[in-house]
Amino acid sequence: MALQHLTDEQTRTWTRAQKDRWWFENIYRGDLPQLTIRSAIAGFFLGGILSATALYIGGKTGITIGVGLTSVILAFAIFKSLHSARLGPDFTILENNCTQSIATAAGYMITPLVSSMAAYMLVTTRIIPWWQMLVWNAIISILGVLVAFPLKRRFINEEQMPFPEGRACGVVLDTLYSGHAGAGMIRARVLAVTAGLAGGLQFLMSDGLQRLLQFKLLRLDRWAGMAEPWHLRERLDDYYYLAAAKAHWWIPKILGTDVRTLGLRVGLDAAMLGVGGLMGIRVSSSVLLGTLVNFVILAPWMIQRGDIAPRLSAAGQLIPLNRAEIVNQWSLWWGVAMMVVGSLVSLLAKPEIFRTAWNMVFGRKKETAAAGDDPLQDIELPLWVSGIGVPIFGAAAVYFTHSFFGVPWHLALFALPLIFVLTIICTNSMALTSWTPTGALSKITQFTIGAIDRTNPATNLMTGGMTAELASNAANLLSDIKPGYMLGAKPRQQAIGHVIGIFAGALASTPLFFLLFLPSGADGARTTASIVTDQFPMPGAMQWKGVSDLISGGLKNLPASAIVAMAIAAAFAFAFEIARMVTRGKFPLSPVGIGLGVVLPPDACLLMFLGAFGFWILGRRHPEPGTRGNLLWVECCEPICAGLISGAALIGILNAIVNAVLG
Repeated sequence: MALQHLTDEQTRTWTRAQKDRWWFENIYRGDLPQLTIRSAIAGFFLGGILSATALYIGGKTGITIGVGLTSVILAFAIFKSLHSARLGPDFTILENNCTQSIATAAGYMITPLVSSMAAYMLVTTRIIPWWQMLVWNAIISILGVLVAFPLKRRFINEEQMPFPEGRACGVVLDTLYSGHAGAGMIRARVLAVTAGLAGGLQFLMSDGLQRLLQFKLLRLDRWAGMAEPWHLRERLDDYYYLAAAKAHWWIPKILGTDVRTLGLRVGLDAAMLGVGGLMGIRVSSSVLLGTLVNFVILAPWMIQRGDIAPRLSAAGQLIPLNRAEIVNQWSLWWGVAMMVVGSLVSLLAKPEIFRTAWNMVFGRKKETAAAGDDPLQDIELPLWVSGIGVPIFGAAAVYFTHSFFGVPWHLALFALPLIFVLTIICTNSMALTSWTPTGALSKITQFTIGAIDRTNPATNLMTGGMTAELASNAANLLSDIKPGYMLGAKPRQQAIGHVIGIFAGALASTPLFFLLFLPSGADGARTTASIVTDQFPMPGAMQWKGVSDLISGGLKNLPASAIVAMAIAAAFAFAFEIARMVTRGKFPLSPVGIGLGVVLPPDACLLMFLGAFGFWILGRRHPEPGTRGNLLWVECCEPICAGLISGAALIGILNAIVNAVLG
């Protein structure tokens, strides 16, 4: 059925009491199950699995992928199949909406793990205990929920803000449960087939799983005399270099530097194709441009000049040049300048975000329902919950930020009101554009707090982490509530579901973080040196670390060429964002994407571009809605990308577990 909504004139002229009454009488489905045991369990486990895949992709690309629509399609397919097999009643539309709210909340929990917390460990070389990670992350996230719900009444009930991503999820849910179940099953099948193919490919490339299969199960090491298990190499050019070493073939170089040192490899990773498809052609082209400019032109030039060179470690050992060393010594600085300036200009270029946010807080408020005459008083989360909860969890956030990370009391307290202001801006941006500028806002906190305390890197990193996690959690929560509002769900139950998702994500992602990024060595010890690797370059954490290093050390320790590159990159980022504004979004380059290409492995950047380019070409070839090609390559683009990501990520995670067990 067509979703009902207020007209623009009604939104503009009605009081919130009138809007609430209209919603209660026309949209609210009070008798439809929502937060049931099965929806909570489904959301908990789907959220845990999807947050694991999000952590895997976050470590590889620094990008936090959305899991909302994926969870909607999976929950729909699972319970539709169970119902068809007469194993239970069908899932209601509101149960599915609650499941996606729980799962999406779980997916958000990985953000600080691949950004501020990882950067803190890289800078301080101190490994945060798992329980401190879990406690701090959960408290900040719950604080985001408590801050968000008072804003819900203003952003959603009164102002009827669009929240485009949330609205799209509501439309998909309505389509699935309004007589078009076949379309939902098609998406589910496409996702399942793609995940199977991606998982099969990843299985062939998994050294641990192949060792388990070939040596432990098939015993090929005994009767076939195999010393190492066979597996498909993730770097396809390895086959050329192995043959070249025997036949003395040509090894490609740029200005005398081996292309392997520069990280210019040919990889095979289905997950990166899926990430590129979700990125789109504009961002993925910018990422590829950034990696080509850096690793084909600038890095070889700087190596030839001597600005990038092998160095001695703190233990006196020679560290040979590789892609990570090139990024850490020189490239990171212009990449961070590009990303930070691009993010801030993009944020400041949207004055409507600040104007609307100001009106939300200080503008004249319309008449609200009189006490005792509020139709939503029994289904909204009571304001007293936030009134009591925000001071309590705010105090807990300050205490644990000081206790766990050594942030001075007064600076942790100073960050709280700053966080609330930035949360309003972030939420308003999400409401208008489906874009959460957490990167830019966290840098505001980093530079502000860092200007006060330049000596302690934990101060700017963890207060910036508070900003990013709380603001993104609040903004994304309201985006999740939007489809519930469209479909007539109980807001109070969505709040409970979001908290369930917080614990699902924290319990799934925290131990997995140690498994993937902090594995035990031969002596059983863990070291922060394992956080950034070729497999997991941690670009998000590297950006945070770069800003923190810049705050604490200034520019004096950088080569002159790096400072010049930063200035030029900042100027280009400013110009590109202005060009995007002038052309109304048609300018083809993204400064954030270019900067991301600097810190990502070049083979991953190429695969992301190929994924985006493939979907872009196929979309142009099949533009007509209703055709088979359009259904597969346009309508099912997100399920295909989700399948590529989840299939490859889950097998990759399983391979890491097997390697940890087998040693």
